[in-house]
Amino acid sequence: MGIIQKQGTRSSLFLLAGFIIGGINTIFLFPKIFTQAEYGLTRALLDTATILSVLATLGTTPVIYKFSPYYQSLLPEKKNDLPFVTAMISLMGFTLICIAGYIFRDFIVRKLGKSPLFADHFFLVYPFTFFMLLYTWLEAFGWSLKKTVTTNFLKETFVRFITTILILLVWAQLISTSMFMNLFSLIYFLPALILVIILKNTGKWHIKAPISNVTKRFSSKMFTFGMFVFGASFLNIASKTVDSVMIIGLKGLEQTAIFLIASYLVTLMDLPARSLNAIATPIISESWKNKDYNNIKQIYQKSSVTLLIAGLLVYLLVLLNIHNLTSFLGKDYAEVPMVVLIMGLAKLIDLGTGVNGQIITTSTNWRFDFFTNVLLTLIAFPLNFFLIKQFGIIGAAYSNLIAIFVYNVVRFSFIYKKYGWQPYSFAHIKILMTGIVVYLIVKNIPAMPNIYVDSIVRTGLILLLFLPAIRWMNISEEINKMMKFKS
Repeated sequence: MGIIQKQGTRSSLFLLAGFIIGGINTIFLFPKIFTQAEYGLTRALLDTATILSVLATLGTTPVIYKFSPYYQSLLPEKKNDLPFVTAMISLMGFTLICIAGYIFRDFIVRKLGKSPLFADHFFLVYPFTFFMLLYTWLEAFGWSLKKTVTTNFLKETFVRFITTILILLVWAQLISTSMFMNLFSLIYFLPALILVIILKNTGKWHIKAPISNVTKRFSSKMFTFGMFVFGASFLNIASKTVDSVMIIGLKGLEQTAIFLIASYLVTLMDLPARSLNAIATPIISESWKNKDYNNIKQIYQKSSVTLLIAGLLVYLLVLLNIHNLTSFLGKDYAEVPMVVLIMGLAKLIDLGTGVNGQIITTSTNWRFDFFTNVLLTLIAFPLNFFLIKQFGIIGAAYSNLIAIFVYNVVRFSFIYKKYGWQPYSFAHIKILMTGIVVYLIVKNIPAMPNIYVDSIVRTGLILLLFLPAIRWMNISEEINKMMKFKS
């Protein structure tokens, strides 16, 4: 965990900065400068591009993660053809998406009847998808070359900073809302360009056309692995974005805007997980290659504790200040607290299972990742359809909770049965009990008239109660080292 902890701390700082900027955009700027429909359109473009960019990879991204160590050890750097091969496949995937979009354009527009603004701007999905695909492809090589801090900065911080600039340009009436949407669809262009330069400067990343013997040797394994994990990744992304997609189609962009704010607040809990997963993936992959099973087990156990502590702290900060946020946003966003409460519980369950997904994906049993994501999709799609239709965005939150719970129980059971590993101990009970006690204490403090003073007091009290308790109980060595470093 030494490398993970060192890079994770630096990466988390960039991620934190990105989430702060994103929070300003999501909570303060977008709702005040754009209409609910316009705000919802930004989420519609983002989610659609996310799904299509994953689809366009045609499985190349997991292949890069899995097989990069073999290419690096078996080929000279300048003869590594993995970038060229995966680039050609990704371009083919994007071309197929464009063709399908052209053929089914009328059908798509009809299905967006509840969201006419999205139908009018659907053409922006294509540049958004292309540059997101380009960045995702480059990011995979960045991860394999241990450039996770840089990739996280560009994706999580830099992109949000550019978004802030664009929003402020609209506020200053220097660009129109329509121009904002056009530029927003190109948001990944500059990060992708910067990452290309960084990768080239390493001297370890080249795009060479001749097909190597390594590619010929591993082609069948790469194809099988790529297709299974690609299917799993696509289904995972689809199941996680189906809620907002169905809200767009069934309830309109206004409800999407409300769900966007609630989702963002819950996504704050993902801050440490995004950093940890990016760093842990290549290390776990190398550990499988070297048969260092004890290292994988330790990462599994420590990641579960670390992510639960960090996720629970953020959950408490959000949940105990949510009343002030809704007061600031107004009655149009009154459903945000309930959505946050339910989806936050789902996120805690997911974080508490640690890096189970990375362990399965990089192991010889990676096919199981595909089947669990099929299960997640089979649960999420019908649940979202019926619950959103019946209860709106609250139904989407309950669907998320049920699907994530079942999904993680199945993955936990598989790892335990196959390898005898499970991440839980008495420390997890201590963490949850500490969270409950802190919640009850802060929740019973009378609300103050000024929402800003109230938030400062509650936030300070949560930090003063939760963090020293975790450190005093010596639950996580990694958390204690970080707190000692910061102090």
